Amino acid sequence: MSDILLARYADALIWLARYVERVENLARILDVNETFARNTEGGQDWAPIVQLHSDEAAFAARHREATAETVLAFYVTDATNPSSIVSAVRAARENARMLRPLISTEMWVQLNMFHNRLSALSAADLAPGRLSPLFSEIKLACQTHTGITEGTFYRDQAWFFYQLGRYLERADQTTRLLDMKYHVLLPDPRDLGSPVDAGQWNVLLRSAAGYHAFRRIHATGMTPAQVAGFLLLNRRFPRSVYLCVREAEMLLSELRARYGLRGGTGAAEQLDGLRGLLSAVTIDEILVRGLHEFLDMIQLRLNLAAEDLAVGFFGYSAASPSAPSVPAQ
Repeated sequence: MSDILLARYADALIWLARYVERVENLARILDVNETFARNTEGGQDWAPIVQLHSDEAAFAARHREATAETVLAFYVTDATNPSSIVSAVRAARENARMLRPLISTEMWVQLNMFHNRLSALSAADLAPGRLSPLFSEIKLACQTHTGITEGTFYRDQAWFFYQLGRYLERADQTTRLLDMKYHVLLPDPRDLGSPVDAGQWNVLLRSAAGYHAFRRIHATGMTPAQVAGFLLLNRRFPRSVYLCVREAEMLLSELRARYGLRGGTGAAEQLDGLRGLLSAVTIDEILVRGLHEFLDMIQLRLNLAAEDLAVGFFGYSAASPSAPSVPAQ
């Protein structure tokens, strides 16, 4: 196997994992927003979904207003939107097609069936009353992919790249959710600590699949500091930023040590620095300094790590940011 071919495989593995993780997160966020999210007047607010993904310009080019109908169409079935569930599953499948010599038949068949199912979706599938079953089906398909991968994927170099992509994506998604809460979901500083605020933090935990895990630690009560600390710094919750960064650091270290890979030095430094910082800081210190600024710093360092991986392992030029291998965005 040539170095160039191996680099293409490694790139596709990272993006296969990232796309599947992204689809599950997006389905969870849309499902929770449709079921639980309410603004101060008691109505549903869909604009935060667009802001969460920094899609304001792309969304405005297609729709005048962020309603349930327009946002759901944009993020579920719009094949021209690279951020939609349909587009992300298509991209995951195309990366999997490239990886057919490496992945199991079970992985390919399940992902192919998932793609075909979503390709057949219509506007009728987004009608009220049909959304929750649809999102449950999408989340289950992503979790099935993860389970099949866990049970059938050979534990070699390819496995480490796949897992690395998965944890990098999870860390990024959690920081975006937290940032949205502080700057979008809280409509007025006077609402801090009110029932509206508690309800929105509940939404945030459910969007991150962390509500029940959080309640195991905090059986009663819920404060912004507790929720932010849990999602950022908890060492046992599988979607916390700390755990994801720690796992990514360990995976990259194992790749470099076990297989003698020379690339990724900058990524290793970024992840090591982040893990050390998250180990030493408290949530109170973060809030005093500014949560938004802290989350921006984490996102920047995660992006720098991903760019260094792209240059060191996948053959991207240093002047070009890393990008999904399929399809180009």
